[in-house]
Amino acid sequence: MFTFEMKRIFIVLLGAVLNAMSLNLFLIEANVYASGFTGTAQLLTSIFTDFLGVPGISTGLILFILNIPVAILGWYKVGKGFTIYSAVSVAFTTLFLELIPVEQLSSDIILNAVFGGVLGGLGVGITLKWGASTGGLDIIAMILSRMKDRPIGIYFLFINSAIIAIAGFLYEPENALYTLLTLYVTTRVIDAIHTRHEKLTAMIITTKAADLEKAIHAQMVRGITTLPARGAFTQQDKNMLVMVITRYELYDLQHIIHEVDPHAFTNIVQTTGIFGFFRKDDQ
Repeated sequence: MFTFEMKRIFIVLLGAVLNAMSLNLFLIEANVYASGFTGTAQLLTSIFTDFLGVPGISTGLILFILNIPVAILGWYKVGKGFTIYSAVSVAFTTLFLELIPVEQLSSDIILNAVFGGVLGGLGVGITLKWGASTGGLDIIAMILSRMKDRPIGIYFLFINSAIIAIAGFLYEPENALYTLLTLYVTTRVIDAIHTRHEKLTAMIITTKAADLEKAIHAQMVRGITTLPARGAFTQQDKNMLVMVITRYELYDLQHIIHEVDPHAFTNIVQTTGIFGFFRKDDQ
C-alpha cells in the first residue's frame, strides 16, 4: 500500500513538472494560453504586466491563489484524499513554475502551441489517471457531478471560450486561434491517456460480490445492480456488478477492485445517457 501511494505521489509530481514546462518553455512567451484555471492565471499575469503596469506577479502565484477556495470547497464536498492529492499537484506546479526559467525555445508560435498542448495534456492526463487532478475546474466539475446529474462540459466550454476571446481581444486575433489549437491538442492527449467521458458504466465479474459491494458502498455514493453470471470455460458461478460512475471516480473504483478481488474482470464503457436515479440518495 505504501509503495502504491509513493508511485501515486511520484506521478502527481511528474504531472506538475510537465504542466510547468508546458507553460514556461512554450506557452507564456508565445502569449498562447492553456485551459481552465491555468489559462486564467496566465491571462491575469499578462494583464497585470502588459496593461496594468504591475510586473513580477508570476503565473504560479496566481494559479495557487485561484485554487485556494476551490480546494477548501473540495475538502468538504468531494473528499479528503482526492483534494489532498489535487492540492499537492497545484502546490508543486506553482513551485516548478518558479524554478523553471521562462524561456522561448522556438520562435514558431505553432510549435509553441502544439508542444505546449502536448506537455500540458500529458501532465493533466497522468494526474487524472492516478486519482488526482490539477485543481481548478476539475474539482468544481467533481462537485457538480456529485451534487446534480447535469452535464459539466458547459462550464469548461464557458471559461475556455472566455480565455480565447480575451486573448484575441487583448493581443493579436491569431493568438486566439493558436490558443484554440493548444486546447484541442491538450484534449486529444488527455483522451489518449485518460477517459474524459462524464459517465461510465462498470461491469465487474467477480467471485467476491458481497465484499466488493461493501467496499464500494463504504467509499462511493453509488448504487449497484448485482446479477448472477457463469464462466463459459470454467463453468464457475460468479456475479456481475453493474454500476454507473463519473470519470473522476474511476481511479477509486479501480483501487477498490484491486484491493478486494485482483482477479476480477472489469469492463468500462462510455455511457451516453441515463434515466432514473444516478446516485444513491444519502439524505
